[in-house]
Amino acid sequence: MPDSSPLNSQLTTLNSPIKLLSTDFDGTVVNHEAQPAVVPEFFTALAEMRARGVQWAVNTGRVLWHIEEGLRELGFPVEPDFVLTSEREVFHRGADGRWQDFGDWNLRCAAAHDALFIKAGTLLADIEKYLAKHTRAHPIYEGARLIGLAAESDEEMDGVCAFLEKEVARVPGFQFMRNSIYVRFCHEDYSKGTALAELARLTGVERGEIFAAGDHYNDLPMLDGRHAQWVACPGNAVDAVKRTVREAGGFVAEGACSAGIVQALRHFGAAS
Repeated sequence: MPDSSPLNSQLTTLNSPIKLLSTDFDGTVVNHEAQPAVVPEFFTALAEMRARGVQWAVNTGRVLWHIEEGLRELGFPVEPDFVLTSEREVFHRGADGRWQDFGDWNLRCAAAHDALFIKAGTLLADIEKYLAKHTRAHPIYEGARLIGLAAESDEEMDGVCAFLEKEVARVPGFQFMRNSIYVRFCHEDYSKGTALAELARLTGVERGEIFAAGDHYNDLPMLDGRHAQWVACPGNAVDAVKRTVREAGGFVAEGACSAGIVQALRHFGAAS
């Protein structure tokens, strides 16, 4: 007997090409200033899309253990199929249920960054001197390696980024990703956008089947239309993100965080 449930009726009326969702976490799905932090409609939409075979990747600046902690603390009723961490790494579930490297991307990424940071030794030393002399920003280290910084305000970070934009040209391939008052130094070939492209390659999903959503500067590489045809941002996104999404023919929602993402999914016909 055919399933005549309301959910099945909704599924049969939707005709979206989207097969893969790539969403930022903090500020895009999760609103840390709201209660609940994620609107129930978001999880309803995920369940609806999952029933059609759509897969979900959390594409975040958090490191692996930190995104695991966030999902656990917020009690997400729907687990992501993939996590893309540190704005560049790609993980999927192993046979034991744990996250593991997907392909050799993470190994190549680590090797490229090791080589880059060796070449950038003088540049990094000059950045440290600039921070100490002209700012109150705090360097962030991984062992002895300077991997980023934290400013004391958005205004201070604006000035730091203006300095960095001029300096990074000294070392081919050297770039930085900004998220609010934080900056992470990185190789230009590895970003949220290229990590998404690698995930798409590994899963056999085309650009025209990918939805991407984010709210901050470090989300720009996955929102400019190169790696996902369907792009969106919530109403709380920074102006640069809204501008990039509009230029890519995407959707700028009115709702904040997950409420805005639900609006975007409905706009593109991916959720009812």
